[in-house]
Amino acid sequence: MSGYFTELFTGTKSLAIGLGITIKAFFQPVVTLQYPYETLEMKPRFRGHIQLTQDEETGESKCIVCGMCQKACPTGCITVAGKKPEGSKKKALTRYILNFTTCSLCGQCVESCKPNAIEFSKDYNLASFDKNDFIFDLLKRLKEKS
Repeated sequence: MSGYFTELFTGTKSLAIGLGITIKAFFQPVVTLQYPYETLEMKPRFRGHIQLTQDEETGESKCIVCGMCQKACPTGCITVAGKKPEGSKKKALTRYILNFTTCSLCGQCVESCKPNAIEFSKDYNLASFDKNDFIFDLLKRLKEKS
């Protein structure tokens, strides 16, 4: 019979401890966001897909079409193309494609870019059923952004 009362006492004690934790959590502030209406603020070190940076003076991309990002990429997900306009000393960027389905977010492309023409974006809400939605034309996105 003594075992019955011991179990009753330990059960009541554990119930009181559990209720105490629940009551304590009930009065703490809410940390849940209502997702479609509220979004998270991304931390400065967050790594989304890469994006081209804009030159402040010209409004164009800082990319000089050196191809170092394409060479440094271990997965080969970057395609860069450019042409040299007549009468110009530098190449002009004509195409910058990122295949995000194979990108490993390693950051080798960002580190190898000497003119700092690419950076990590803060896009985190990427969802789709179509693989082609993750092949980004970064030059087109840059022009749409400005």
